[in-house]
Amino acid sequence: MEHRGVVVSAEVWTPTAQAAAEATITAFARFAGRRGGPPPGASYEELWRWSVDDTAEFWNAVAEFCEVAWDTPPDAVTDGAPMPETRWFPGGRLNYAAQVFRTPRTGAAVVGHDETGISQTLTWAELEAQVSGLAATLAGLGVRAGDRVAGYLPDRPEAIVAFLATASVGAVWAGCGTDLAGDAARARLAQLDPAVLIAASGHHHRGQWIDRTTDVRKLREGLPTLRATVLVGDGHPTDGTTLTWAQAVSPPAQRVEPVPVPAEHPLWVLFTSGTTGPPKGIVHSHAGVVVEHLKTLSLHLEVRPGDQFFWYTTLNWMMWNLRVGGLLRGATVHCFDGAPTVRALWQVAERGGVTHLGLSPGYLSASRDAGLHPAADFDLPALRVVGCTGSVLTAPLHQWAAEELGREVLVGSTTGGTDVVSGFAGFALTVPIRAGEIAVRCLGVDLQAWSADRKPLTDAVGELVVTSPMPSMPLRFWNDPDGSRYRGAYFEEFPGVWRHGDWVTVTGRGSVIVHGRSDATLNRHGIRMGSADICQAAEDLPEVGEALVVGIEEPDGGYWMPMFVTLSGGRHLDEELAAAVRAAVRDRVSPRHVPDEVIEAPGIPHTRTGKKLEVPVKNILRGFTGTVQKDAVDRPELLEFYRQTGENRRRTR
Repeated sequence: MEHRGVVVSAEVWTPTAQAAAEATITAFARFAGRRGGPPPGASYEELWRWSVDDTAEFWNAVAEFCEVAWDTPPDAVTDGAPMPETRWFPGGRLNYAAQVFRTPRTGAAVVGHDETGISQTLTWAELEAQVSGLAATLAGLGVRAGDRVAGYLPDRPEAIVAFLATASVGAVWAGCGTDLAGDAARARLAQLDPAVLIAASGHHHRGQWIDRTTDVRKLREGLPTLRATVLVGDGHPTDGTTLTWAQAVSPPAQRVEPVPVPAEHPLWVLFTSGTTGPPKGIVHSHAGVVVEHLKTLSLHLEVRPGDQFFWYTTLNWMMWNLRVGGLLRGATVHCFDGAPTVRALWQVAERGGVTHLGLSPGYLSASRDAGLHPAADFDLPALRVVGCTGSVLTAPLHQWAAEELGREVLVGSTTGGTDVVSGFAGFALTVPIRAGEIAVRCLGVDLQAWSADRKPLTDAVGELVVTSPMPSMPLRFWNDPDGSRYRGAYFEEFPGVWRHGDWVTVTGRGSVIVHGRSDATLNRHGIRMGSADICQAAEDLPEVGEALVVGIEEPDGGYWMPMFVTLSGGRHLDEELAAAVRAAVRDRVSPRHVPDEVIEAPGIPHTRTGKKLEVPVKNILRGFTGTVQKDAVDRPELLEFYRQTGENRRRTR
């Protein structure tokens, strides 16, 4: 990618002296200073440098400061092995659910919203009772530590209960949202041979009820290892292997306590995008997630006990997992079962008295384009933080949001990934924020921008790398016994160093600017998805010979996702066939990943070994024409078509 200088943008948020003094990160800095960290008055950059130079002392400090509820304290922070073999907190034992319920709390723990208002509220006592009841049910079904429990659910309180109960018995959780069609959910969950499925009858979308009972039936048929299914909602056909939700969460005769598990015991499996095949399952550990999420939520997002925490997400996105972590901090977590229409998420924030609101750049852009004025149109007196992630937050959009919400509200951008179920860069209450920039590299994350020859770059574009291990890096990929797929995904380009697949600039101020993906992962509406599912839906149509879909981050903050198709039988693309392609993607994969355009192409270029040229085509469409080695392409003459298509797109926008 072409290196270019960094334009200094306007400051959109400046910490007040009082905010900085009261910030949790300030208290942590004092705590760290007593443990060999920087002295009082040190800058954030000095604190960050200590956090990556003295890894053991930093993560020890985080665990102690955040009061990690060890059942058995670990012998060390790591075993000393380099990435990707690093093992965290050897000898330690704990349980995620035990950390959530370690302190008695009152009031609401989880609030469920739908498109008409608040639909359900669980107090802390009710949440703990339902988790205990479902944990007893799972144990009664023979679910033991290491077994898998799968969820096919909308973003409702039941999903949080299901995850916590699964973690409580030491089983492994994996969730898919009902916004994914059943075929796409089965492609993920069937890999895990789950023992129990917890599935909903449907979800709300733009005032309609989307029935998923047929998808649930087919999903059950595609999971032959199931011992039982817990059914959420009405309309499901039942048999001897099904339980209703009410039956499953009924109070047990004796309270079920969370089972302590080793620090590196699997907590959940999240799925990669599936760019080159079936989605890969990423396995994360109990302790790595607990400690990493406590750090992120406490020191960066500034989530405190009693706060109201809402980040729009579905179960298909790692932000659902991070948002559940609000319970680790004693915050009330808000869910939303519905479509993110231009007013809907602001309305959730209004009626929930939300203090922390998480949105995508696409949602902010839609709010701006609709003429909304969030602070004037909605009653948001409690709002302190608006976090933004999922794609690049451009400077003009960042400036608009900051001006609309006012200086009292921090509008900050973050970047991270499903891979580490956390952030690489974000914000802190002690550091100014500039429009279009991510204010800081997160504590404990040795993020750098590297050139192709492994040299760190400042104020120039390079590959996002992480040069020292993080606790929430994957234990492994599912069904990857020798670790070869895991190493190939992140450590092949720079052995011993994590390469994430983003183009970034690290500025001389320590801030980060993200320029977009350097691989072929699609990132539509903040939800990452591989091309394989989407192309397959189109290619199953008899008229379509082959399909290629890419996502293009555009300079004004837009995201263009065209699908190129070749047609069979002498057919030419017309509106009827284009509509059929869009419908196939919508119905079989996800409404969020319907292509913006369906374009008839003279052919799809491949490598000599038959792999579609997704990344090179994406770069050609963006105007980076020097990225393709033509002698490695089966039909290099096709590249000119994609170059012209990209040029026409840029000229006509």
